[in-house]
Amino acid sequence: MNDSRIPTVRLGDGGPEVGVQGLGCMGMSFAYGPSDTQESRATLERALELGVTLYDTADAYGQGENERFLSPFFKAHRDDVVIATKFALAIPPDDPTRRIIRNDPPYIRQAVEASLERLDVDVIDLYYMHRRDVTVPIEETVGVMAELVREGKVKHLGLSEVTGAELRAAQAVHPIAAVQSEWSLFSRDIEAGVVPTARELGVALVPYSPLGRGFLTGSFTSAEKDLAADDFRRQMPRFTGDNATANASLLEPIRKVADAHGASLGQIALAWAQQQSTVHDLPVIPIPGTRKPSRVEENTAATRIVLGEEDMVLLEPIAAKVAGNRYADMTFTSAGRE
Repeated sequence: MNDSRIPTVRLGDGGPEVGVQGLGCMGMSFAYGPSDTQESRATLERALELGVTLYDTADAYGQGENERFLSPFFKAHRDDVVIATKFALAIPPDDPTRRIIRNDPPYIRQAVEASLERLDVDVIDLYYMHRRDVTVPIEETVGVMAELVREGKVKHLGLSEVTGAELRAAQAVHPIAAVQSEWSLFSRDIEAGVVPTARELGVALVPYSPLGRGFLTGSFTSAEKDLAADDFRRQMPRFTGDNATANASLLEPIRKVADAHGASLGQIALAWAQQQSTVHDLPVIPIPGTRKPSRVEENTAATRIVLGEEDMVLLEPIAAKVAGNRYADMTFTSAGRE
């Protein structure tokens, strides 16, 4: 068993020092089918042993259940972890199956108090705006978030799924430590605007779904055939029907690189994501999600893989060939605003 701890990096100018790879915790209680509670808790502990210190959750994950689940772990290791959670995806009282985006000041204040209570902590280390409500000026939203910092409820601010222009407007109100967006061998649209803006402003990038929600690992080829009935990937266009068949063929160059390095497909996908820090000259902290200690060991080992020029050339064309959107409803992303 390899116990090498991963190196650290600063989460944006003035942000906390964190491991160069974080952990996405959503699947431990939401979205990806049944999970084993004890195994998930063992995964959290193993991640910390390996130097993973940024743990990512949100109030929308299981309607607060993910924050509650993580609370005992955070309390046991409060001085060693950086807690990241989010607000903005609200549940309409008349339809609990829907999500609406809210960035208005009263909602933000309600959301932060609820998260603090569920997490059972005095302060949130990194508080993200999960999605952008275009009816509320981003300066107003970040202004309220900045008040939370001054009040001692939040230490650092983050944004998720924003454009380069939105990031710039937010940074003018209060320093932004990190932007979280989907970034992987399958999803590279943020490189056009958000990434160069973040580099200029000293903001870190936190890629979510760096493993393409598991598809880049080769663990499934069709969501409809291979995944549980309550797995939300069955609703995602890239992983169903003809799109899934077409996208499965795009794993071949990843497999070729993996064979050359004696690595798994997932490790190559993560190594590519980690290496974007060098390519784009800014901090990049991917947050792959897993519920198994063995996967954390595999994922963190990817931080020690260095891809050569030939590897990068082989992987470069993949994203442009991907079939299907990231979500069935892309209005929940920054894609239409960039």
